[in-house]
Amino acid sequence: MKKHSNGVIRHFLNIWPGKKYFGHYRFLPIFFFGGAAIEFAMIHWHVGEVNFYNTYKRRLAEDLARSKTDETA
Repeated sequence: MKKHSNGVIRHFLNIWPGKKYFGHYRFLPIFFFGGAAIEFAMIHWHVGEVNFYNTYKRRLAEDLARSKTDETA
């Protein structure tokens, strides 16, 4: 079974266009769009009332407030 799955992956990699001109860099758009999809999900998907973007903003505000109180003390 392992040989079969390796053959399928190898076949997919060989039929991906751009091998002659771009080499391994031909897969770069996959990772670019994959990263964009993850970023979109982190900003727009909510778990309850919380998502990554709100958590990041709250943490940034807490750190800023903490640094201001440390400066004045």
